[in-house]
Amino acid sequence: MSLTEPWVGLALAAAVPLALAVDRLWGEPPSAVHPVVWMGRYLALTGHRLAPREGEGTDPEGRRDLPRLLGGALLWCGGAAGCAGLAGGLQAWAAQQPVWLAALVLGLALKPLLAWRLLGDEVQAVENALAESLPAGRARLAWLVSRDVSQLGPHQVRESAIESLAENLNDSVVAPLFWFAVAGLPGAALYRFANTADAMWGYPGWRGGPGRRHYWAWAGKWAARADDVLSWVPARLTALLLALPARLPWRSLRTEAGKTPSPNSGWPMAAMALRLGVRLGKPGAYVLNPQAPSPGPLHTQRALAWAGRAVAWATALSGGALALVAAWPWSVGGGA
Repeated sequence: MSLTEPWVGLALAAAVPLALAVDRLWGEPPSAVHPVVWMGRYLALTGHRLAPREGEGTDPEGRRDLPRLLGGALLWCGGAAGCAGLAGGLQAWAAQQPVWLAALVLGLALKPLLAWRLLGDEVQAVENALAESLPAGRARLAWLVSRDVSQLGPHQVRESAIESLAENLNDSVVAPLFWFAVAGLPGAALYRFANTADAMWGYPGWRGGPGRRHYWAWAGKWAARADDVLSWVPARLTALLLALPARLPWRSLRTEAGKTPSPNSGWPMAAMALRLGVRLGKPGAYVLNPQAPSPGPLHTQRALAWAGRAVAWATALSGGALALVAAWPWSVGGGA
């Protein structure tokens, strides 16, 4: 059945608020049945065999490695096809069921592909730990970000947490909902695989602990570019959801977003920095809204509140778009 068929579209529309309700009430499912965990296992198993390991053969830095680029692209495509195919099969089965059962199945399947409660809880946990001590705040932040946190001061710990909130607001909520609205459950699953692959493969250099470092500049290039493409529209939509209530000027938002090396993550981070009226930065890389003061505890609470409102708007927009598409054939038929 097509996504434009009324009952399927209504089931998809109902699945969106249902998924967010399940997320709020129960959070993440067990790791054994979590699809993103299984995506990560596939990527870890194949990627560590693909990317060159430190001490094996010649030094991979500074030379082109097209075979590993091709290998990374093929493994990415295989994993993406598997995720989208399984999601498509489940959606096709759900489309044959009563609308209430289809909505329930699709909502439960969509839930693991987004993670708003977990994100909010982790950011709040950093703030709570920072209130205890700087080492506690650093330790908790290490759960949330991949950067080195050992030398960060208290303001930098808080900046990193708020930055991660803004960036992952897109990656973990808005973008999966956007692709669910565009292409149903296969779209959301494909995006989540792409984003997970970027997190695991997309680092443009050495990554891993001593004796376990792998070089990802070529092996992960396809994964990084695929995530850039799939996140382009959702990242700017996330920025708009944060910026529009405060009527932030688009020119200022674009200027600040352009300071980060990523073509996408800078947009929601810049919107959050400008709306909070604080500076956010990554030491040695960039500073957003540099003339503003560093954030305090109250700014973390405001950031969480505004991110929550953005989630509510994203839920309404994606569910509303699906409901509108579902109603469209009826409106056309009624006017004939």
